[in-house]
Amino acid sequence: MLIMTCVCTAVASADGIKLRQLQLEPVEQNWVINASYQIDLPPELSDAVKKGITFHFLTEFNVTRGRWYWFEEKPITANKNIKLSFQPLTQVYRVNVGALTISASTLEEALIQVGAIAGWQVAELSALDNGRQYDGAIRMRLDLSQLPKPFQINALNAREWNLSSDWHQFSMTPKYRMTGK
Repeated sequence: MLIMTCVCTAVASADGIKLRQLQLEPVEQNWVINASYQIDLPPELSDAVKKGITFHFLTEFNVTRGRWYWFEEKPITANKNIKLSFQPLTQVYRVNVGALTISASTLEEALIQVGAIAGWQVAELSALDNGRQYDGAIRMRLDLSQLPKPFQINALNAREWNLSSDWHQFSMTPKYRMTGK
């Protein structure tokens, strides 16, 4: 049986995205992340969403282990894409996470859904060795490469468009306890 849970409440912040809660835990045969981000869009970005521009938010997660004789080992690297769009005809915001679509009546409700990451399977349990220390990092950002080309050019010159949380870094040591069946 594996008993390792990493629960942190963070104060990481940068330009409108703040990590509020992070939990990395073993569930069945996988490492699973549950996280919560607070997303506050500047007025310029709120207007862009309301005018029909689709935003792609990218959550990046990685776990590394330092080695004195070579580059860092990266046993876990995972990305999660979340899409936010507005349907002007129906006045509904849509959040797409993979095949799941969630509807919201306000931008605030939609941003809560974008920031709620639940049950994200990032790796199998065997990816991390028992008793070894690892360093993890997670962040969420607006993926500017997914914007329409005219907005990508505007994003290079406007600070408001570079929406990203800081990397939240943590250390962990998985502990296994064997139980008889």
